[in-house]
Amino acid sequence: MDTIRPQIEAELEAIRGAGLWKDERVLASPQGPVVRLADGREVLVFCANNYLGLSSHPEVIAAAHRALDSHGFGLSSVRFICGTQDLHKTLEKKLADFVGLDDAILYAACFDANGGVFEPLLSEDDAIISDALNHASIIDGVRLCKAQRWRYEHANLADLERCLKEADENQCRQKLIATDGVFSMDGHVADLAGICDLAERHRALVMVDDCHATGFVGPNGRGSAELAGVMGRVDIITGTFGKALGGALGGFTAARREIVALLRQRSRPYLFSNTLPPAVVGGCIAALDLISKTGELRQRLMRNTQTFRAALSEAGFEIPKGDHPIVPIMLYDERAAHEMARRLLDQGIYVIGFSFPVVPKGQARIRVQLSAAHEPEHIQRAVAAFTRVGQDLGVLKAATRQR
Repeated sequence: MDTIRPQIEAELEAIRGAGLWKDERVLASPQGPVVRLADGREVLVFCANNYLGLSSHPEVIAAAHRALDSHGFGLSSVRFICGTQDLHKTLEKKLADFVGLDDAILYAACFDANGGVFEPLLSEDDAIISDALNHASIIDGVRLCKAQRWRYEHANLADLERCLKEADENQCRQKLIATDGVFSMDGHVADLAGICDLAERHRALVMVDDCHATGFVGPNGRGSAELAGVMGRVDIITGTFGKALGGALGGFTAARREIVALLRQRSRPYLFSNTLPPAVVGGCIAALDLISKTGELRQRLMRNTQTFRAALSEAGFEIPKGDHPIVPIMLYDERAAHEMARRLLDQGIYVIGFSFPVVPKGQARIRVQLSAAHEPEHIQRAVAAFTRVGQDLGVLKAATRQR
């Protein structure tokens, strides 16, 4: 440790000096639109993945309690030894039906799902073609696989086709296109219809990470494939229970029956990690049932998103076009993003500045995420605070500042 300590300290100091230090704020209450910090302040949360407000929904909490009482605290094992309960099979069946695929397999996190999906399916004779802005978990999963790799320019179907043609020319046995369904930093939705068309033309599989879509994107909340009208044409969907589906933890891979069967035999994060706790599974089942019964929460989320996006744009903030609850407020300067987040917290608004390496250098921002749990007065307070701080920092558009 004596030899590595100076190296680590220098690296930490460089992070601080660049304005890239990431603090962790401590909550002393359940997650929700309003939280209490450890210092006693109550603030409005506008940066959680709690899209449908289910993190502290009474029906989800009650279901978690029932599962805890009936099935215990944990399984002390992996799935194939003695870690599979009827609750796990129920959740897998409901989930597969919800996203329109044959079967599903549960993981401790979607990071594990993405880390465990490529290596069992593909070898050095195969090809993975990946969007340049895919999530870090996809990137790491691809690195664990021996398949040949291509990376296409973000959302560029012409470049994707170039990669597919090159894979064909290399006589790759299998080809798999990997993409986020919704890209987490921008809220940009992948063109899955175009991707599926190219996949079918080149006889490739399609894998979609739908963490920021499952449960609330699409007419019935079934994700980006439903939104694009390609349910049944996507071969593999990965996702999380840590966002719209209850907000706890856990991930999944839903896929063709044969793919899921192979993952149960060969996927290392599945084979070597303890199974999800019963209380989490029970709560996730309740969340999925709630989402399947009514679209009220999705509709409220979309109204909140439209209201916030329109108001922030009118105030003079630079926001990329879109209609997803992820609302990136572009500041570009790392220090400005972190300073704005600090000042907003003083105004009672909990948001986080995003900077490198979470986003590319020079692309710093505040990423706001709307929730169905936000009330109209919450949004009004947030817009007013953003406007005050934006004026103080001089980050609003000139025309708006002059008004």
